Amino acid sequence: MKSLVLVNVTEPLVAEERNIPVAGPGEEVIKVIACGVCHSDIHVADGHFGGPLPIVLGHEVVGEHPELGRVLVYAPWGCRKPDCRQCAAGLEMICANSHEAGVVDDGGYQEYMRVPSRDYLFPIGDLDPVNTAPLACGGLTAFRATKRVLPHLAHKGATAVVIGAGGLGQFAVQFLKKLADVELTVLDMADDKLEAALKLGADHAVKKLPEGVRYDAIIDFVGANATLAVAGAHVQRQGIIAVVGLAGGRLEFGVGIIPSEAVLTSSIWGGLDELRELLDFVRAEGVEHLVETMPLADAQEALDRLRRGEIRGRVVLTV
Repeated sequence: MKSLVLVNVTEPLVAEERNIPVAGPGEEVIKVIACGVCHSDIHVADGHFGGPLPIVLGHEVVGEHPELGRVLVYAPWGCRKPDCRQCAAGLEMICANSHEAGVVDDGGYQEYMRVPSRDYLFPIGDLDPVNTAPLACGGLTAFRATKRVLPHLAHKGATAVVIGAGGLGQFAVQFLKKLADVELTVLDMADDKLEAALKLGADHAVKKLPEGVRYDAIIDFVGANATLAVAGAHVQRQGIIAVVGLAGGRLEFGVGIIPSEAVLTSSIWGGLDELRELLDFVRAEGVEHLVETMPLADAQEALDRLRRGEIRGRVVLTV
């Protein structure tokens, strides 16, 4: 089978012919149909995090299972030990000993993929594989972050900000507008992404938040020093800042520094039940996102374009 392999960090992917994986006890093998290209793939490719090399990238995977049909893969695989509180709660993405597809284990930039348990395969029925693949990370991550801030948006006149209108931010715009009665502002520096946010339901799309205005909830999909500073300056008392982005920023915290009783939290990927809930939500409500397809052989080009900021929504590799 054809595999696109990261052999050394910061170097181009290498095309290899490999044997089709064989399922061990409890494991499953799927034929990959579509695999999204995520910013996290770049972090692995650049050596910012990840497991041993070589590795096959890709954690937004739809594949064909011989019995279940087309399935979406839940990609953060926990240790599943009886004493692991996170795994017992279905929150395997924050298990201390998790091993993620495309990060620690081989992912979906190949024609076939091994999955450690059938529990991680979610049948998608007649949903389109290309449009569904980004739900495994981009959609799920935005869905969990949205749910984390919803309690702060339950009152009349609630306001929220999404920082970063890329693939994840565009999901969050739709989730926030459909799950809360909220006036939503999107902050980004790219005109095309601001335009997309407005089309997806944002009430305001700006390059700078108005001075002195504070918001009940802010989701930061960038996570840089600059964006966290903006969030800290604009969060309301008893509001919430949820940081999703991996840019490594820091925010000074303390009484009198952040508005009184504001909540600061990270939000990581999503749980098994949340992926099931997300698929039900998509079937019932629908979700729009910009998807561009490229063949598996062009995976390196897709990564390069994403790194240069040329992707407006999501690229999905088709196999």
